[in-house]
Amino acid sequence: MAKEIKKVVLAYSGGLDTSIIIPWLKENYNNCEVIAVSGDVGQGTELEGLEEKAIKTGASKLYIEDLNKEFVEEFIFPTVKAQAVYEGRYLLGTSFARPIIAKRIVEIAKKEGADAICHGCTGKGNDQVRFELTIKAFAPEMEIIAPWRIWDIKSRDEEIDYAEAHNIPLKINRETNYSKDKNLWHLSHEGLDLEDPANEPQYEKPGFLELGVSPIQAPDKPTYVTIHFEKGIPTAIDGKELDSVSLIKKLNELGGANGIGLADIVENRLVGMKSRGVYETPGGTILYHAHEVLETITLDKATQRMKQKLAIDFADIVYNGQWYTPLREALSAFVDKTQETVTGDVKLKLYKGNIINAGVTSPYTLYDEEVATFDEDHVYDQKDSAGFINLFGLPIKVKAMLDAKRNNK
Repeated sequence: MAKEIKKVVLAYSGGLDTSIIIPWLKENYNNCEVIAVSGDVGQGTELEGLEEKAIKTGASKLYIEDLNKEFVEEFIFPTVKAQAVYEGRYLLGTSFARPIIAKRIVEIAKKEGADAICHGCTGKGNDQVRFELTIKAFAPEMEIIAPWRIWDIKSRDEEIDYAEAHNIPLKINRETNYSKDKNLWHLSHEGLDLEDPANEPQYEKPGFLELGVSPIQAPDKPTYVTIHFEKGIPTAIDGKELDSVSLIKKLNELGGANGIGLADIVENRLVGMKSRGVYETPGGTILYHAHEVLETITLDKATQRMKQKLAIDFADIVYNGQWYTPLREALSAFVDKTQETVTGDVKLKLYKGNIINAGVTSPYTLYDEEVATFDEDHVYDQKDSAGFINLFGLPIKVKAMLDAKRNNK
């Protein structure tokens, strides 16, 4: 131990890991004081009864911090504007929720005069990196305790054994013990039968999906929705202005009811292994789709291409927990510049897991119907294309001529 630990601030969710960490800390750090902190980023009912549970298991107090608005406006929206998607499928729901929680935990740890910050992330996962990089950014000297890296517990079954031995109430059992992460943006499922990629997710099984239904169970009638954007930020649905949190909730309802946003992914974790997860991101999937459609008419080709290239890097940065870095800030500055004209309305048709384009308009559109038309026009001289092709194809023509000359020698 680098120093005597008298007070620890714990990132607390009330789930299996953090429930047993409170008594474990007290057992292993000379009955230290444990202050639990839960960042509310839209977990909903998961936060109910947390204070009583935390104190009953040994915490001196519990902070529940409402971070929803900041989560949407300072993390979700910048990532959507960047069109950042990890490995083509994952909409980063857990990834960008960790830095905001960790930053608030650091603030509370400083206020409380804590000796250390503790988290329940496993040594195999990405979240340990996301939490700790944020802690390093705001409290570089703070000691970090990561029980999964040092205790004798080796599995979730052993965690349940420990909980039962210490009379810690759990909302799970051994048979339905999926590892889940829920927030305003998404819900992830890992573990059990999902650990084998050969197994089909049980989407139709009652209780598996929580944010919506399987496409098979969705209505036979499509749902239309129109989303309005101002400079890349969604502000209204079907003509009704909504605050940022309410807008995400509304899209979650619409998407969930229509079986939108299910993703079954084998992803490459930062620590080097592959991991299989099933994600529910109903509203986020709609939002990404709508934003991308609007950019097709409001961004020029070169900007759009560069933005697509940088989106891969942006997604990696978010996934890797590097939110509070100069590079992420610089990329966000670039993205914000590109969004100055991304204003308009996108109409979509939602039907059994599908998102179908139904119209897009913008006062900054770059689409000119007179130029694009197949009918007669007065702004485009088709004879000009001959010279363009001659110049565009000149390298190909020169190479072919020289190759022929060499081959004839």
